[in-house]
Amino acid sequence: MDCEPFFGLNRQGGRLVRASLGANRFYNPPMDDWVQRAMQRWPNVPALFGWLALDRRGRWLVRGERITHPRIIATIDRNYAGDEHGRWFFQNGPQRGYMALAGAPYVLRAEGASLVTHNGLPVERISSAYIDEEGAITLATEHGPGELLGADLEWALQRLRKTGEPVDEEQLADVLAAPSGELTTLALEIEGAALPLIRLDYADAPAHLGFERDPQPHPGERTSAGAPD
Repeated sequence: MDCEPFFGLNRQGGRLVRASLGANRFYNPPMDDWVQRAMQRWPNVPALFGWLALDRRGRWLVRGERITHPRIIATIDRNYAGDEHGRWFFQNGPQRGYMALAGAPYVLRAEGASLVTHNGLPVERISSAYIDEEGAITLATEHGPGELLGADLEWALQRLRKTGEPVDEEQLADVLAAPSGELTTLALEIEGAALPLIRLDYADAPAHLGFERDPQPHPGERTSAGAPD
């Protein structure tokens, strides 16, 4: 796993602020062939807003209800991506269904020393690490920002260091009390690399990391009241 700190951030007076990264800064894996064919055949299908969501446990929801059918879950997993505006969506054939995000575009789970996204993508590159006021950890990965699954926070806590030493509760409390945007004295050690940990409030994460939790149509965009038949 490669680690490159401060991806998309500039240092200003001891604080870190988001730099402009431009469009398509994350890697979107290829979608299913049938989806690509449908997009070519019907290129202007109005997008769907307000139906789909991703919760902080990595579960897909439709109109507030958890999706449980394995085939549907697998289809969404394979055809999930972000657009140039930081809005994440499921490409359902020719139609985009935009996702409301409870946390970040991805939910990360630990598998041994490695991390995997909620839809099964291995994380091979981490650019920066953030901690919010409640202790939730978000990582900037090659796929996009991902919040570590709450059940795996212990995995991260075991890897937090201050000058190479494990972190105690008092040191962690001091970091949680720090202002948003501040570079902390802690580092997250992953596979031999140390990522400086940045304090970033939950509410500030979308603007700093370039995604939208509540995607909305832009002026001139056509929208749909429902999914295609």
